[in-house]
Amino acid sequence: MTFFEETSPIFDASVERTAKDAVRIRWKTRRQNLSVSIYHRDSPETTQRSQLILQVKGQTVAEIKGLDPARPCYFEILPENGTGLIIGERRLPLHGAVNFRDLGGYQSRDGRRIKWGKIFRSDYLSRLTDADLVFLQRLKIQSVCDFRTSNEVRKRPDRLPIGVPGKHFHLPIDHLKFDPTDLFEKLKRGDTSWLTREFLIAGYISNIDRSAAVWGAVFKRLAQPSYLPLVFHCTGGKDRTGTCAALILLTLGVSEKTVIYDHGLSNTFLADVVDKIYAQFEALGINRRKIAPYFSAPRYCIEALLDHLRKKYGSAADYLKLKAGVTEEMLERIKEELLE
Repeated sequence: MTFFEETSPIFDASVERTAKDAVRIRWKTRRQNLSVSIYHRDSPETTQRSQLILQVKGQTVAEIKGLDPARPCYFEILPENGTGLIIGERRLPLHGAVNFRDLGGYQSRDGRRIKWGKIFRSDYLSRLTDADLVFLQRLKIQSVCDFRTSNEVRKRPDRLPIGVPGKHFHLPIDHLKFDPTDLFEKLKRGDTSWLTREFLIAGYISNIDRSAAVWGAVFKRLAQPSYLPLVFHCTGGKDRTGTCAALILLTLGVSEKTVIYDHGLSNTFLADVVDKIYAQFEALGINRRKIAPYFSAPRYCIEALLDHLRKKYGSAADYLKLKAGVTEEMLERIKEELLE
């Protein structure tokens, strides 16, 4: 989902992958019989020449086929007598990472939008295929921030495109006194006594109160164009990664409503993988309802995090300046680089 200025004749535009070589583009408009031209791009950069692939009138849905599945795709929607809008796929069509997504397109309070193709969030990258690596290389990924513990990394080291390993940063977050791999083993033994709403919320709060140095390291890199595009990830790409995404979106002026929406997308994109995990646990006699909170991105967790930030620190920007060593100058550079 993408949010645009209220003055635009087009809003709530989105791209949905319907097949390996096809997408469905949707948008809303306030004008009847609006003529729209759709251009295809390999890059979201506004200086790139676009290829006109479709023109429609009075429609708000377009089916695009014949795309190269090995290449990233972005689109410019150009309404008649209006400014063109760049949109892209929220979740990228990778085989070995199911929660790899672009944070582009979300709207800031000042009317600007986050640039597409600059910052990505993901689950772990150890299962990336050779085709995935080529795809990411075409995105020109410059750096990766990995929030997993040493045990997680040792068990499943990232696969990365050529040229990225020199800017691969291990920034472990281990705040629960239990390594995530140990918690998984507890669940396999049927031990769910520790898995409570309070436990999960405490993890999100700890992400804020005890991991400021990690977020400071991420934001210091976001302030340097040479590290962009940047990917940050953990294992499932929902909790530690979700905390980082929330801080970035809030700092860029995105609404809390949108932060909650973005957090919840993990439940959609991880659904197929999680169903397979549930089947494995059910084979051990463990009911999926008992373990579901651990493998999902509960709304109450991100809401608790947002409430904690407001009440204890005032705002995400105030928190970063007070606890993470991020300066106002850095935040302004980040906005300049990531907003358009």
